[in-house]
Amino acid sequence: MKIAVIGQSLFGQEVYCHLRKEGHKIVGVFTIPDKDGKADPLGLEAEKDGVPVFKFPRWRARGQALPDVVAKYQALGAELNVLPFCSQFIPMEVIDAPLHGSIIYHPSLLPRHRGASAINWTLIHGDKKGGFTIFWADEGLDTGDLLLQKECEVLPDDTVSTLYNRFLFPEGIKGMVEAVRLIAEGKAPRLRQPEEGATYEGIQKKETAKINWDQPAEAIHNWIRGNDKVPGAWTEACGQKLTFFNSTLNTSGLVPEGEDLLIPGARRPGVVTKAGLILFGNDDKMLLVKNMQLEDGKMIPASQFFKGAASSALELTEAELAIAEAVRSAWKRILPNVPDVEDSTDFFKSGAASVDVVRLVEEVKELCDGLELENEDVYMATMFGDFIQLLVRKLRGEDEEGECVIDYVEKAVNKLTVRMPHQLFIGGTFVDAEGSKTYDTINPTDGSVICQVSLAQVSDVDKAVAAAKDAFENGLWSKISARDRGRLLYRLADLMEEHQEELATIEALDAGAVYTLALKTHVGMSIQTFRYFAGWCDKIQGCTIPINQARPNRNLTLTKKEPVGVCGIVIPWNYPLMMLSWKTAACLAAGNTVVIKPAQVTPLTALKFAELTVKAGIPKGVVNILPGSGSLVGQRLSDHPDVRKIGFTGSTEVGKHIMKSCAISNVKKVSLELGGKSPLIIFADCDLNKAVQMGMSSVFFNKGENCIAAGRLFVENSIHDQFVQKVVEEVKKMKIGNPLDRDTNHGPQNHQAHLTKLLEYCQRGTKEGATLVYGGNQVPRPGFFFEPTVFTDVEDHMFIAKEESFGPIMIISRFADGDVDTVLSRANATEFGLASGVFTRDINKALYVSDKLEAGTVFVNTYNKTDVAAPFGGFKQSGFGKDLGEAALNEYLRIKTVTFEY
Repeated sequence: MKIAVIGQSLFGQEVYCHLRKEGHKIVGVFTIPDKDGKADPLGLEAEKDGVPVFKFPRWRARGQALPDVVAKYQALGAELNVLPFCSQFIPMEVIDAPLHGSIIYHPSLLPRHRGASAINWTLIHGDKKGGFTIFWADEGLDTGDLLLQKECEVLPDDTVSTLYNRFLFPEGIKGMVEAVRLIAEGKAPRLRQPEEGATYEGIQKKETAKINWDQPAEAIHNWIRGNDKVPGAWTEACGQKLTFFNSTLNTSGLVPEGEDLLIPGARRPGVVTKAGLILFGNDDKMLLVKNMQLEDGKMIPASQFFKGAASSALELTEAELAIAEAVRSAWKRILPNVPDVEDSTDFFKSGAASVDVVRLVEEVKELCDGLELENEDVYMATMFGDFIQLLVRKLRGEDEEGECVIDYVEKAVNKLTVRMPHQLFIGGTFVDAEGSKTYDTINPTDGSVICQVSLAQVSDVDKAVAAAKDAFENGLWSKISARDRGRLLYRLADLMEEHQEELATIEALDAGAVYTLALKTHVGMSIQTFRYFAGWCDKIQGCTIPINQARPNRNLTLTKKEPVGVCGIVIPWNYPLMMLSWKTAACLAAGNTVVIKPAQVTPLTALKFAELTVKAGIPKGVVNILPGSGSLVGQRLSDHPDVRKIGFTGSTEVGKHIMKSCAISNVKKVSLELGGKSPLIIFADCDLNKAVQMGMSSVFFNKGENCIAAGRLFVENSIHDQFVQKVVEEVKKMKIGNPLDRDTNHGPQNHQAHLTKLLEYCQRGTKEGATLVYGGNQVPRPGFFFEPTVFTDVEDHMFIAKEESFGPIMIISRFADGDVDTVLSRANATEFGLASGVFTRDINKALYVSDKLEAGTVFVNTYNKTDVAAPFGGFKQSGFGKDLGEAALNEYLRIKTVTFEY
């Protein structure tokens, strides 16, 4: 059909895209005018496709349709109008014009909740069922005949955002497409909309969102969540307007003990507790609010309300006033050009330098009998009045932060007592996930449950990003010198080294890593990575550039390399700690803050790493760690408007999805290390014993769970049989067993789903005609063990020749003696380009082949030889961007050009 799409937003964009995929011709898109120079996503998408886009500011004037607007619409000859989400009033001359009329999406089960705030009112009324309606447009307000409805359960703690993201958005898109399909097939119903049960509620605005306290707790909860996030339910307390978010009725185990918050009109005062703000309805039942917004716009955890209030000026005692005057005299001595030191006097703007900071700190320590004061305290409170407040709080002991409380899971294993955090790490604190949701993390050696780990939700991502953003914009991290930042990273590396046996043991428990390999590689290279990038912190430099002078004046142009801000890092399960370190070390060295999503199946070393950041003194909010699913946590990080960079290691399919999300959300910077099918070419003139040894390592290292594993070996015909024989002999010597045993060579695969995939991979290889020389089966013992496997006679067209196994499966193909160019062509005949290798004693051949191989890394007479100083990353669909080396820093920096005229 010929369709006109009238509307806006990402929802409109997705409906438009799906209708095009269904084969419909979109004759025109009508959307809203650009706002602040930004075009609506629907219009942007249509313009890319060459579809006519119209951005009328209005369709009517004084109740009458604008003739020129209607004429432009009618010229398109649409047979159906589709209105997925439309905020403009469309005249009936347009609604009734097409052959099939117009259909509209509405996010409620009509006739209930007609009007523009339907989702809000679904929650405010406490409806147990929600959903959407697609109806035929008429002259009324959401009163047209029904075409299609779909419903869902409304969860007790749903907000507008969660209900929309979980059901109304994804299912609504499908519903619109289904409705159009029914119309095209002549099967679309027109069911008269009943008036019984019909409701109409107005648009929710801030002024109408004030909380009525004379109602039960459940009704108050529904009011808060129904206004979360927009416009925000509010009340007046402590002389200001407070807006509440993240409400729940799940208060089991909570005791209302804390500091009372008097709320006019409420039956009982609220209570600020460690869990948040407990409120009461007129039925004396409790609800819990976890976040609130102050009148100045600052968002804080509700549990911190009175701590935030404590930041107001302290009343000083006579003794404290005397100290303040003594400190004022010290400021005068250090700042001789300032006639009077007022509360508003800024230490640095008045001419102080870094050496003066040391002098001030030492003078104050002497005045205050050795009070603990650091240089960073001066940078955090640069004005005299703020400095005195900070000093007095320290003297009173009010600034001391409580020790980070960690609920460990302890296990006696590997002759150690391993202590593992298992909660989310947000803003320097280990906390439960929203709704206290958890999941089991499994030991692949025997399939047993190691412990329950907190399962992050979308709201947890928002909290973590907010903590990272606050740490970047307002915290100590961006105020300390680059050299001090490096010092903290060195300290973190030292702590990782102190805990290396514990970290390696956790890798063995959670990921199945062979302990001896984990010590050297998983943990050892992680330590090296942090030390390497710690050294870079104070060497990140811009440059000066000669430009044409604006004569008779002169110009100076310089560049600065700056951190990008909040970064999201999504890491895989094969090297949980090492992949975290490769990205996070560069990210932090550049001065960013970070939210890390470890793989859901291997979260424990990341959470232990979080504990070590606390011990190292990394400021709160700089590092945040969220175990959880990629579809929730990873997706939200990709979509979040405050995240400025995503670093991802994983599959090509997911990498493409992340790229799209980063582009649509806010054009995030992104670096991707994706799938591989790395070729290893072994020529007859090689050192055969070394080629066998390194060929084994190229495939079986880390159980084959290795992004740069040699996915296919090309062996020159004259040595092929001998090579295969030697490989099989060596494979038979490998000991499969408990990864904690010191003589184990080959541990379990990471998780059950991966084991199943490897079995299916081998079955397909055999079915297509490859020769299974060795292995191919699950090891008959508890856990997820898979035999090292060797295939020969693998032809180029076979599935196993083209697709990555990501397991201990050696794929061997012959090539004709001396036919270098043909084997190169076969090696490059893949969309992947992560790594590659060649074994030959001929230096000319080695150089020629390394030039021609299309991969980000080429190994010559070695394999798996990565180093923290050497950049690592792929070509083609193996991704872009680099980890490691100086090049990795550029992934987390932006360059600013500054030009002066004088």
